[in-house]
Amino acid sequence: MIRRLLTAMLLAAVATAPARSQLQAPDVTIRTEKVAEGVYALFGNGGNIGASVGEDGVFILDDQFAPLTPAINAALAALSPAPVRFVLNTHWHFDHTGGNENYGKAGALIVAHDNVRARMSVPQAMEFFQQVVPASPPAALPVVTFNDAVSLHFNGDEVRAVHVGRAHTDGDAIIQFRKANVIHAGDVFFNGMYPFIDLGSGGSIAGTLAAVDTMLAMSDATTRIIPGHGPVAGRAELEDYRRMLTDTVTRVRTLKSGGKSVDEIVAATPNADYDATWANSFINGERYVRMLYALMERE
Repeated sequence: MIRRLLTAMLLAAVATAPARSQLQAPDVTIRTEKVAEGVYALFGNGGNIGASVGEDGVFILDDQFAPLTPAINAALAALSPAPVRFVLNTHWHFDHTGGNENYGKAGALIVAHDNVRARMSVPQAMEFFQQVVPASPPAALPVVTFNDAVSLHFNGDEVRAVHVGRAHTDGDAIIQFRKANVIHAGDVFFNGMYPFIDLGSGGSIAGTLAAVDTMLAMSDATTRIIPGHGPVAGRAELEDYRRMLTDTVTRVRTLKSGGKSVDEIVAATPNADYDATWANSFINGERYVRMLYALMERE
């Protein structure tokens, strides 16, 4: 179900990207899952939302699409009557930042890496989709930006955002709730499915692997991980993801180094065993190989 929602959301949204602020609210139910004491994951249509709820109020990580803000607020109201005080974006993609304008106008302080604000401020070419995403309105832009890391001391926890370089994009932040032992991975981690690495936004294979290693170093057997897409995971699922990335990248790189063209590599189906469980209608086996090949061409 999550894979179908992800596919429909991304393909439909990208196809209508120039009019994203005018998207009609879909019939989406926001599902809430308690991840740790005071920490929740919200699933709807777009990137997974993290939420800290407690005596200091409500703080969210990402906010999906603008038309979903009322449904997101309703789900949050079931946890706390307090308004959202802070929004921290894991990266710039509009299925994670689409609600920024609404929350910014409502008084929330938006926080993100420097590159998130830089990219949202001007039109962005998403090469993978052959689409141009327009600049975000001023109210949607992060007000507080950081370079390497920033901490928010909120609801009795230290929430640490760490920039991980050129991974899914060039502005990814991994968010760690140190006391609760929860990580929000953003789109550095697609749980149970092939990832999208955004070449046009500075993404890279090496950076993605390094970011996963950073999360593994942050985690232990009891850590709960909210991925950018897919169900809440633990360290074991992140290790499976790391293994899949390593194997599939190695296979494609070996064929490419042997002089095979991208079409020849696609025809060889080098990742057929992984395709059976990791491929989906958004990133199927062929699109995954072509994405990896394109990334390797830019290394």
